[in-house]
Formats: sequence, C-alpha cells, structure tokens
Amino acid sequence: MFNIDGRFYALTNACVHQGARVCLGKVSGTALPSRVYEFKYGHEGRILRCPWHGWEYDVTTGESLFDPATRVVTYPVIVRDGAVYVAVEERIRP
Repeated sequence: MFNIDGRFYALTNACVHQGARVCLGKVSGTALPSRVYEFKYGHEGRILRCPWHGWEYDVTTGESLFDPATRVVTYPVIVRDGAVYVAVEERIRP
C-alpha cells in the first residue's frame, strides 16, 4: 500500500521477475528519456525498485518501466470514513 500525494495505491507484494518481496525495495524516482549528455530525473516517490534485481515499477499503475505490458498486480483502494480498504478480489488487469 502506498500513499502518494494523498492518493492510495495497492500492489501485490511480488516482483514478476523472480517473486521478490517488493515491500523490501526502495521507492524513489528514475532517469527519464533525455538527449545525449543530458540527465533528466523524475517521478520522485512514484517508482518502486525490486530489492533483488532492480526491476522498476510505477506505483500508480503497476507497470514496469522497461515494458508496460509487464506489471505487478494492482488492486482498487477505497477510502471511506477515514478508513482505507483494498478490494483484493477485484484485481486490476492490463
């Protein structure tokens, strides 16, 4: 479960590569496409990096950065009366 700017996101706790527990990974930003000899960094606080092999996922979509068709499973999150609920039976599929 992640809170990014007041919006909640829920992802399964397994990297699609080899099943590492992504909850042990770091949340940061990533290098963005840029011109030769330029370095652009963005998406701070939105990129989840697998602790085993560094695969990166966008927390807001579950998509991997190298191939949007490769993704961790995400779940709908409902905030009601100050409580946060995850609808685990209703997986969001690509």
